[in-house]
Amino acid sequence: MCTATHLKPRSSVSSRQSNHCSKAFIEALEVQFLQFSVEVLIIEMNLVSGYKGVVGLVFGNENSSSNEDSYVERLLDRINNGTKTEDRRTALTELQSVVSESNAAQLAFGAMGFPVLLSVLKEGRDDLEMVRGALETLLGALTPLNHAKGIKNEVQPATLNADLLSREGDSISLLLSLLEEEDFYVRYYALQLLTVLLTNSPSRLQEVILATPRGITRLMDMLMDREVIRNEALLLLTYLTREAEEIQKIVVFEGAFEKIFSIIKEEGGSDGGVVVQDCLELLKNILHKNASNQTLLRETMGFDPVISLLRFRGSAFRFSGQKTVNLVSAIKTVSLLIGDNPETEFEKDANSITNKTVLVQKKILDHLLLLGVESHWAPVPVHSAALQCIGDLIAGHPKNKDILASKVLGDEPQVERALNSILRIILRSSSMQEFVAADYVIRCFCEKNPDGQVMLVSTMTPQQPLLTNSDLLIENVSMTFGSMLLRGLTVSENDGNLEICSRAASVFSYILKDNNRCKEQALEINLEVPLQSIGAPEPLMHHLVRCLALASSMTKDKTSDGKGSLFVQPLILKLLVTWLVDSPSSVQCFLDARPHLTFLIELLSSQAVSACVRGLAAVLLGESVIYNKSVENSNDAFFVVDTLSQKVGLVSYFEKFNEMMKSSLFSSKRPMDLHKPLKRSSAADLEDVEDAVENVMADQQNGDHPILASLFDASFADLVNNLEIKIREQIVEAYSHPKSMVASVPAELEQKTGETDAEYIQRLKSFLQKQCSEIQDLLRRNASLAEQLAKKDRMPEQSTGRASERVQVEALKRELKEASERQAMLRAEKEKIESEAAMYKTLTGKMESDLKSLSDAYNSIEQANFHLEKEVKALRSSGVTPYPDVEAIRAEVREEALKESEVELNDLLVCLGQEQSKVEKLSARLLELREDVDELLEGIADDTALPEVDEEDEH
Repeated sequence: MCTATHLKPRSSVSSRQSNHCSKAFIEALEVQFLQFSVEVLIIEMNLVSGYKGVVGLVFGNENSSSNEDSYVERLLDRINNGTKTEDRRTALTELQSVVSESNAAQLAFGAMGFPVLLSVLKEGRDDLEMVRGALETLLGALTPLNHAKGIKNEVQPATLNADLLSREGDSISLLLSLLEEEDFYVRYYALQLLTVLLTNSPSRLQEVILATPRGITRLMDMLMDREVIRNEALLLLTYLTREAEEIQKIVVFEGAFEKIFSIIKEEGGSDGGVVVQDCLELLKNILHKNASNQTLLRETMGFDPVISLLRFRGSAFRFSGQKTVNLVSAIKTVSLLIGDNPETEFEKDANSITNKTVLVQKKILDHLLLLGVESHWAPVPVHSAALQCIGDLIAGHPKNKDILASKVLGDEPQVERALNSILRIILRSSSMQEFVAADYVIRCFCEKNPDGQVMLVSTMTPQQPLLTNSDLLIENVSMTFGSMLLRGLTVSENDGNLEICSRAASVFSYILKDNNRCKEQALEINLEVPLQSIGAPEPLMHHLVRCLALASSMTKDKTSDGKGSLFVQPLILKLLVTWLVDSPSSVQCFLDARPHLTFLIELLSSQAVSACVRGLAAVLLGESVIYNKSVENSNDAFFVVDTLSQKVGLVSYFEKFNEMMKSSLFSSKRPMDLHKPLKRSSAADLEDVEDAVENVMADQQNGDHPILASLFDASFADLVNNLEIKIREQIVEAYSHPKSMVASVPAELEQKTGETDAEYIQRLKSFLQKQCSEIQDLLRRNASLAEQLAKKDRMPEQSTGRASERVQVEALKRELKEASERQAMLRAEKEKIESEAAMYKTLTGKMESDLKSLSDAYNSIEQANFHLEKEVKALRSSGVTPYPDVEAIRAEVREEALKESEVELNDLLVCLGQEQSKVEKLSARLLELREDVDELLEGIADDTALPEVDEEDEH
């Protein structure tokens, strides 16, 4: 049986193999063997056609499952229980043909065939033809049939079979063991089977291969095998290393970096074929979100092998489809090293910062600028990928931003700064993908770079006269960045194409973001083109509002050609929203022209524009309220709020925010991926293009251009969300607290010195008229609020239910607050009582100590008296001198001592009685507070018993 037709080598034999005579001889024999195999296959096909009629009768009806099962079962029985080798081989050939042609046969084989063929692989290793046939049959059972046109979401039998085989015990380890066989075809088909199983059940296969001893080592050894085997092993390892960090580390430990770059070098680098793409896909899998592998590559081989793929060689002006794919894959590999997610906080990733520093030191910016900016012959995907990578390199890295700002491109005398060339791409590129990538570079350069922003805005000087689009596209390397940007912003309106203006507005918004100094400088830019009606220079902001109005009128009249018309208004509105943030002077400049407010209100109510445009117009009006510091009645925040209430209504106004937040631009902060990796199959590429077109049409039906998802980054979405909250609070505050100037000042009601009665009456009259006017304004405002409240009352019962729930929640909050206040008050009272009890306890202890000291003094007197009595007795016995009446003296002293002690005891008992009453009151209060009174008074009770004991001793 022949198997040659299933071999599809993806690259030619390398030239180095022809240098060895022995290898050349072996390859010549292989070619002859392949030719012989093809001839044998033709003969076998003729033999098979003899029984194909029988097979057609059996499988002609797809619904006759019983016949199919019985036929497959007979073939499996012949393979398993056959005694003759040729009969078993013939049955295996028939089974292989059947499962490769019929879905029903694949389904029947999956139900009963795997144990039989796996036993052939285990026990019949000596019969290579049977082993090859078993592997081919298994591969045919796992391969979906192209001619099968069932239900779109129907599970194919091949997919079921792949899942069943992956669940068979020891099936994966058996296939891995076949990789050590010497036969070329056995290893080849074993790799193909493992690849198919990985595509259907990646997690299960990864676990089994990881648990198999030397499983990954065997696969890595295949990279050093013959070319066809090596290519299949590359595919297998690519699937195996996806989202598997442990396997990625083991693969790197087995020398993946050296082997990958060795294969890339053999295949010719970026000029090579699809094998180079497979190597780069494997390299990206190993490096993806794996800091340890990135560090190992940086510290061992370095980034030079990756950077070398971006260098031009002899065929620099020739970009085949495969070379384009290889270059894009190489650039995306660099992006993985530096963090290719635009929303990642780069500065927090030390590994990413280190990689950026090393790459820029290796002069990678020069290669990327050559690919993305200078090489006009490079395809758009290469341009876009290179520009995206430049943005990633400078994001969050101040030094890299300065290096990019200092880069110059071209040769003398046509030398131009790199940033100027990137801006030219933004203004003139016909590719949306290239425009978004170049716009991303400027965004990353301006992010948290106030000095760079000031540098760019300082070069914006008005040019005279206004240029047409054709003038703008003429190469003029002497123009500064700001002059070119200003020309883009002030492109002639007569051309009817405002796309260039909107692109320039996107760049200008990054320059003004979070930089009040740049905003103030931008306000000073006056276009030196006198208006026919006014005859004075026009501020740049007013010109942009006029461009916005022109785009709106073109949308209403449907005069736009559709190219870029869906993102012109959102990008100009984004610029104005960014400009007015935290800038009262910008708000004042915006409101200086009364038609601006009227136009925004009309845009807010227009149904011809998207929900995003209406929502951004609402945000712009809200900024005119929250950042409005004007004291003039015609431009202050209260005037804007009153105008909104009268012409739009607050309910309708706030509804615009809700509609905008439902848009995909603000519901998800993840930008749309415009840089999908290219597939090998041209049919797959065609499907991707068709899907992209369908997505664009769907987005256009919703009124939002697909590139807005990339231009409206997460920071802008957060800004709009925060502004919405502030706007709602400020408008409610404006209605809740009227102007401070309407409050009457008592001094105005008093007659001034030297003022006549007539003047005083006239002043009072004007003051009352002003008060009446203010009252009328308040009445109209209240009437408007009442009308809006009535509209809310007519809303569905669900809204009423929510309102009642809110009322209940507020009532519960009030009750909780009151209970908390009561608890705090009781806690404070408890602490006060405890402090008083401690004070009284201390006072009682002091009195007890005084009483004890008095008792000690009394005892000392008794002892002194006792000594005196002894002395008197001694004197009496000696009879030398006469002695006084000792008993009388003793009685007198005792009487005086008793009187003094009784007075002091009475005073002490009075004090103790008073303290006892206080303690009783405190005890009652402590019982109310649920405190243990006995524990608190235990020490006091013990001490109060001492005086009684002393009195008993005294008596």
